[in-house]
Amino acid sequence: MNDPGTFSQIYIQIIFAVKNRNTLISKIWEEELYKYISGIITNKDQKLIAINGMEDHIHILIGMRASCRLSDLVREIKKSSTNWINERGFAQKSFRWQAGFGAFSYTQSSLPNIISYIENQKKHHQKKSFREEYISFLKHYEIKFKDEYLFEWIE
Repeated sequence: MNDPGTFSQIYIQIIFAVKNRNTLISKIWEEELYKYISGIITNKDQKLIAINGMEDHIHILIGMRASCRLSDLVREIKKSSTNWINERGFAQKSFRWQAGFGAFSYTQSSLPNIISYIENQKKHHQKKSFREEYISFLKHYEIKFKDEYLFEWIE
């Protein structure tokens, strides 16, 4: 619950991948997954703005309240969605998200561009791999990283 005198407008894009970058998110049930994740975000009193992804990763844009701990929200999204996917037998094998995530902040004026970017993931990835995309985010935001701490890449 926010303090009545606290006002904020925080926009965060969250990116995380399937364990070992396995291509387990099927077009058949991805919309159901996005709706399920949307419910988690809403139940945590945050605002989902956009969600989309590929068979091996997901992008989520949220409007975040100042009282939210981002790592707790992402942990809950991953834990609950993993259980939901496995309970329904959606993946050919046991489904898991990789450890870690990327989080990138935006101004309100940049939202139309980032929403479009997220909505056009399938078209975007015809030209650029997830690895290239993720590293370009890290470099653009001047986030120092070591390759050994990035996602496990199977290429």
